[in-house]
Amino acid sequence: MTSVLNIAGYRFVNLEDPSALRESLLAMARGCGLRGTILLAQEGINFFLAGEPQGVRAFLAVLHSDPRFTGLEAKESWSAEQPFRKLLVKVKREIIRMNHPAIQPAQGRAPAIDASTVRRWLDQGHDDEGRPVVTLDTRNAFEVDHGTFEGAVDWRLSKFSEFPDALQAHKNELEGKTVVSFCTGGIRCEKAAIYMREAGLDHVWQLDGGILKYFEEAGGAHFRGNCFVFDEREALDPELQPGIRKSAPAA
Repeated sequence: MTSVLNIAGYRFVNLEDPSALRESLLAMARGCGLRGTILLAQEGINFFLAGEPQGVRAFLAVLHSDPRFTGLEAKESWSAEQPFRKLLVKVKREIIRMNHPAIQPAQGRAPAIDASTVRRWLDQGHDDEGRPVVTLDTRNAFEVDHGTFEGAVDWRLSKFSEFPDALQAHKNELEGKTVVSFCTGGIRCEKAAIYMREAGLDHVWQLDGGILKYFEEAGGAHFRGNCFVFDEREALDPELQPGIRKSAPAA
């Protein structure tokens, strides 16, 4: 029986005082009986939480009442057991570390492409203007090893902050192609897409909502394996159910 509701979401938005927000979100999530992690920074919020459905819905309702988070979409999946051991709310310098302060998604997102369009492009082998399509995995190497899109570019990153240097080393390989950057839930591929556009690549998109949203809307088409997630489920299959366990290397 899958009675635990899992949610993942993020938003790049200016938070002037993330430390003050930390206290209110910690109390709110605790009061709703949730476990998981909430990351806060001046650039926004990123969270992975789980609990009884009514507690999760209550948390999201209060979160959405804050104008900064109105309309924030949380991706959902279900599990039989609570996949998190405790609740953590942390204030960080970045909600996803890239070490490039000039990249500020809150000032304007890179264009996003929905799952059905990506699936159609991959079906036909090119975008709607005839350019070849490249899927670019922005996740860490051990995550990629659990599963990725067929033929995806994988630069074997050990951490996301390596992405800018990897792009500079391989930029010429992406010239003239339509690049779809993707990650688990959208946060890394959004920063990556902005960086690639600022680096001079003209035809770059982010997969809206990442792999998890793709699974919701397009199933497992063109994807091989499972999607690694940072909780005790370890990885989800295209039906958003725990897949075959494959332990990541020790840190």
